[in-house]
Amino acid sequence: MLNKVDDLLKEVESFNGTTLEETENFRIKMLGKKGLITELMGEFRNVPNEQKKEFGQKINVLKTAALDKVNSLKEALEDAADESGPKIDTTRPAEFTELGSRHPLSVVRKEILDIFGRIGFAVSEGPEIEDDFHNFTALNFPPEHPARDMQDTFFIDDEIALRTHTSSVQVRVMENSTPPIRTVSPGRVFRNEAISARAHCIFHQVEGLYIDKGVSFADLKQTLLYFAQEMFGDKTEIRLRPSYFPFTEPSAEVDVSCLICSGKGCNVCKNTGFLEIMGCGMVDPNVLENCGIDSTVYSGFAFGMGIERITMLKYQVNDLRHFFENDLRFLNQFKSAY
Repeated sequence: MLNKVDDLLKEVESFNGTTLEETENFRIKMLGKKGLITELMGEFRNVPNEQKKEFGQKINVLKTAALDKVNSLKEALEDAADESGPKIDTTRPAEFTELGSRHPLSVVRKEILDIFGRIGFAVSEGPEIEDDFHNFTALNFPPEHPARDMQDTFFIDDEIALRTHTSSVQVRVMENSTPPIRTVSPGRVFRNEAISARAHCIFHQVEGLYIDKGVSFADLKQTLLYFAQEMFGDKTEIRLRPSYFPFTEPSAEVDVSCLICSGKGCNVCKNTGFLEIMGCGMVDPNVLENCGIDSTVYSGFAFGMGIERITMLKYQVNDLRHFFENDLRFLNQFKSAY
């Protein structure tokens, strides 16, 4: 019996498995529940008493040797497999998922709303498909006004069209609110125009409205000066030029000092030192009456600007079509914008 233990010990010492599978089979053969070492331990009762001590010691040595052999071979074979596999540099920084960016029009839209929000203007929105009353009639457009012509407006039928301005939202606000009213209306508008570097059939507006007792043109001018300096810098100057809009009287175009030449004159501002950014004026009394507001008690001002126009000036973009083409070379420049 002792010779059998010695023979197994020699087999363990001479074993040199070359694969993990071969080593596992050897472990099962020697150390498994039905393995050779288990069988030997089961024969312990048949060993003469004077040999039991020596037999027990040799069995323990054999078991330990078999465990050490199997573990060392497995470790060596696993290390070899790791070295032959793909190399991993654990000191390399992690690769973070690339995040998208806000569209420049969304960035500027948010900035405009934030600026007016700081002086108490709420945000109102309305439908993009409008009826004739809200889009034209309530805003003092006479039946013969050229904006009603098919060249300017996308009509769905005689009474329904895609809105040409967000002033229609202001009409709905005036119909459903009691002054004082202070709101800005952002949104997408549509006009039947040829697409070019300076025009598009789809664009975005933000229009503002303030109605209360005693509102004057001076209030309008100060509000727009605040906006211009918040948007373009505290050294920005504004200029108001007389103009005409059916829904305001008096009306004006608003210019800001050129951002390129700081008002000195350049080819961008055509050497005038100013760039146009919006239209404005005092709300026409007819518009107030059309919306159920007593024009003898209340007055107000309104203004409207194209978000594309403000964005082009702020970021010095020279072609309006960039905003609609989804060119990543253009959009990726705004990744740092909030």
